[in-house]
Amino acid sequence: MSVLVVGLSHRSAPVDVLEKVAVSADDVPKLLDEMVRCPHVSEVTLLSTCNRVEVYAVVDAFHGGLADVSEVLGRHSGLPLQDLTEHFFVHYAGSAVQHLFSVAAGLDSMVVGESQILGQLRQAYATADEAGTVGRVLHELAQQALRVGKRVHASTGIDAAGASVVSEALRDASTVLGYADGELTGARAVIVGAGAMGALAAAHLRRAGATGITVLNRSVERAERLAQKSAEQGVPARAGLLDELPAAVADADLLVACTGAIGTVVERAAVEAGTAGRTRPLVVCDLGLPRDVDPAVAEIEGVTVVDLIALQRRLVREDPGGAADAVAAARDLVAEEAQNYLAAQRSAEVTPTVTALRRRASEVVDAELLRLSSRLPELSDDVRDEFTRTVRRVVDKLLHTPTVQVKKLAEGPDGDSYAAALRTLFELDPQKPAAVAGTVDQPLSGHDVAAALEAPLRRVGPEGADAGLGTEGDR
Repeated sequence: MSVLVVGLSHRSAPVDVLEKVAVSADDVPKLLDEMVRCPHVSEVTLLSTCNRVEVYAVVDAFHGGLADVSEVLGRHSGLPLQDLTEHFFVHYAGSAVQHLFSVAAGLDSMVVGESQILGQLRQAYATADEAGTVGRVLHELAQQALRVGKRVHASTGIDAAGASVVSEALRDASTVLGYADGELTGARAVIVGAGAMGALAAAHLRRAGATGITVLNRSVERAERLAQKSAEQGVPARAGLLDELPAAVADADLLVACTGAIGTVVERAAVEAGTAGRTRPLVVCDLGLPRDVDPAVAEIEGVTVVDLIALQRRLVREDPGGAADAVAAARDLVAEEAQNYLAAQRSAEVTPTVTALRRRASEVVDAELLRLSSRLPELSDDVRDEFTRTVRRVVDKLLHTPTVQVKKLAEGPDGDSYAAALRTLFELDPQKPAAVAGTVDQPLSGHDVAAALEAPLRRVGPEGADAGLGTEGDR
């Protein structure tokens, strides 16, 4: 059994494709259930954020697992599978481990180093755990990924600037509104959505100097909680329902939409009604995936829309500059943690073989001592006990070096071959637990994924057939 990652992100797919694949919080349990019922999948979690949708699955074979997960994502998105797979990236075995650790560290985020992803990963794990689709493998892997992410953020300074998609969107908004870079002193804002992104937006607005916040949400109770928290921290805020949007916009300088809903929440008509007769500009930050804001809002005179597409284009152009050293240190730490984790997993895999070997030796000793007792019944208890201890010491000493060595050798990329040799030589039959397997292999993307789905008997890697997927799960 090995770990498979199948996903799309801002790096591999345009926003319109990501919108179709995006999974709402309410739909995640349903998709998890569909996937875990597939013949090749035994455990699964699903991570869906504003710029990625990724499935982490424990599968018994690469091609079978890839086909199972792709089929479920294809049904959910409504896109033809061949159109969807050209945007997929796929990681398997060791590559899957390193990818997850990179995601947790913020290295794969649109805003490199952002720490919000740790909370999103934690929530994805909790949802899968509650749905009953997490087992030993994904539990251990997810917990280690969270530890690695925390360590990277704590020790490399990669998130020293505290940047996030929200902060970058507000930075663009401040420029349009004529403020100094990132400042919004005296601005009045509307937040549509009272979830985690809404709370993050409120926090950034307070730090940027906003003097008033209106929180609108489908549930007024959640909006009131967020508004109360903002008021307690010194920025006046009020709560309301979504139908109050025109009135809220009329008094606002910017609007941040981040609901996580499937479908448009901020309609053109509502924004037009709220901006009728005004002369000052309005900035609308659409951070939803799928988009929360009707694209036609951008056509309204005096309204500027900052969405994920605009953010992505700007962030790709910009040079991280001084953050380069922190990013390099973070990548090195992730690579080290991934190798250590895989080595520990390989070492753990050999434990059942070592246990079976010692059990076999103990059975042989017990059988011979029983035979000795039947042949020499006149032996005294003292002699018999001393003889038993001596035989067991001899066996333990003979087994000590090979068992220590096989555990050490198992940490290497080909470690399982030594355990396999022991199993063959001594005719052992250990019950081997599922585990993360393999070296840090290369990922697949685009046409490689399509080729793998079309030709399940081929082993396809990033450089063509037979490249990069050498683990036992596919044999």
